[in-house]
Amino acid sequence: MTATADSIGKTSSAGAPVTARRPSLGGRIAGRLSGGLVQAFLVVVGLFWLVPTIGLLISSLRTPQDMSASGWWTVLSKPSRLTVDSYKKLLENGDITHSLLNTVLITVPATLLVVVIGALAGYAFAWMEFPGRDWWFLGVVSLLVVPVQVALIPIAELFGKLGLFGTIFGVILFHTGFGLPFAVFLLRNFFAEIPRELLEAARLDGAGELRLFARVVLPLGGPAIASLGIFQFLWVWNDMLVALVFTKSGTQPITVALQTQVRQFGNNIDVLAPGAFLSMVIPLAVFFAFQRQFVSGVMAGAVK
Repeated sequence: MTATADSIGKTSSAGAPVTARRPSLGGRIAGRLSGGLVQAFLVVVGLFWLVPTIGLLISSLRTPQDMSASGWWTVLSKPSRLTVDSYKKLLENGDITHSLLNTVLITVPATLLVVVIGALAGYAFAWMEFPGRDWWFLGVVSLLVVPVQVALIPIAELFGKLGLFGTIFGVILFHTGFGLPFAVFLLRNFFAEIPRELLEAARLDGAGELRLFARVVLPLGGPAIASLGIFQFLWVWNDMLVALVFTKSGTQPITVALQTQVRQFGNNIDVLAPGAFLSMVIPLAVFFAFQRQFVSGVMAGAVK
């Protein structure tokens, strides 16, 4: 037989014929999707996705008169009409600036508490032995199915009796409590994939549980912890439902403050536009700052 029959004439080292493998359907689809045309299409889709953000940014840099007279896209032909007067007026609005500070005071502690407590609990459920460990973990995971809306009224009544209703600390407790089940579930599954031999070697070197957690588990779980932190930060920063229920006039975050501006001053667009963009750009900056860790955590979770 001649060499023209490569696909059917190849033989293995044992003399048995070997049939050439055809690419799988997934491989063929992946090969076509990696083409330049598809990548260009994705770039166009991404640009369309950014159109509302670009429009909000341009609107925040226009005068109220210009916004009433024409659409934001007309500024592309007259960029000299852009101004930062709206941001100056925003900084002079005490309600908006105070609410922005409240948002930071709520979001940062709620994120740190969820990450720290979730990491400690995830390590305990993954590598520490204690009575009823699996049942406790099942109970924590079952809390994921509890909707936030169901708990609003009971927790509001409880916080009222404890004197926490309307305080920033009460909002932090609520976000922490509802963020912990997902945090424990995510980090426990990630930590459980750490090789047991690595932990045993550290224990043989005399490392205790706390030192083992700090020196071995945390560095290896960095991507997953960063992903959790980003999710929690975005959820708390953009929250409006919990803030509407549990905050008062002096403790409202930026989302509620902007909603109040719409209700009281419907044409106050020179404050609403820069305030909305400012409330959106901060979480975007956090996301892009930790983008590499976020992607690493998602890919690691997908592989495992």
